[in-house]
Amino acid sequence: MRADRLVSLVLLLRQRGRMTADTLARELDVSTRTVLRDIDALSAAGVPVYAERGRHGGFALLPGFQTALTGLNHDEALALLVAGSRRGAQQFGLGSALASAILKVVDALPEGLRDTAAGAAQRLLIDPETDLLSRRVAADEVPDTIAAEVRRAVFAGHKLRIRYEAVDQPPKWRTVDPIGLVTVREQGYLLAKRGGADRTYRLSRVLAAEALDEPAQRPDTVDLDRAWQERNAQFRTGGDQVAVLVRVEPGRREHLVNTVLAVCAEEADADGWLRLNVIFQDSRHAEWALWQHATHAEVLAPQWLRTSLHDRAAAIATRYGAASAASAAS
Repeated sequence: MRADRLVSLVLLLRQRGRMTADTLARELDVSTRTVLRDIDALSAAGVPVYAERGRHGGFALLPGFQTALTGLNHDEALALLVAGSRRGAQQFGLGSALASAILKVVDALPEGLRDTAAGAAQRLLIDPETDLLSRRVAADEVPDTIAAEVRRAVFAGHKLRIRYEAVDQPPKWRTVDPIGLVTVREQGYLLAKRGGADRTYRLSRVLAAEALDEPAQRPDTVDLDRAWQERNAQFRTGGDQVAVLVRVEPGRREHLVNTVLAVCAEEADADGWLRLNVIFQDSRHAEWALWQHATHAEVLAPQWLRTSLHDRAAAIATRYGAASAASAAS
């Protein structure tokens, strides 16, 4: 771990020039005292780092201390920098490793290529935290210690013991055969087998993890993309799913479709609205999703869902009625 930090320290000085101990400490997420110890270690190892005194002082490397990476063109270098801007690695506990790797790649590029690629990368933003409606992307938080144990079991091909908290259930210990890791929209998943059956575990719900010495019972090779598609199919056909017949304004179609599990049929009504047969995961999912459309959509069936949405609207109307406003004012 310290060796990686020392390399990162050198690369920061290479790319940014003179930096204070406080700035280096913030960049490396360590204390100022640790930075000073690392500077001493680098000097003792022969790395030409020196201190500049005074108000604008700090630490710097002697000019010319660099390496060169050949064979990369501009677009290849830009692709590497863009890859480093994505947050998917955070789900697997590899965020700091990715940042360190990109730092090394940028430092090793020839100077002209490094400047142009870095400048172009500033013009690209991949997967921002919010969309145009200021809806924040719900990124999962997975402790590094848990992510590291899960990764170790996946890569070593060993069984994994996890303490997992499923929805609306108390946490339980499970021993699984890990297959692979998948990240989707800032959410990480472990694909595994348990008792020979396919299982999918959301990493943010893993409360503890322990890689075991026992070999996992799994194939030597895996097509993760195909495995994920199969899990998707299982998810869409399981649970207490709800079929709904709904009319929706054409301009709201995409918004509606993005919240359903499947669209089974679709046709246009005489008034220009669209009539869709859609599938929701359960009743709560259906009510929540359709409530978002207000008067831009109308549930035709089932009747219990129409009644539920009516009752909710009536409660809102009562809450914001004239009598309620007068009562609040008094």
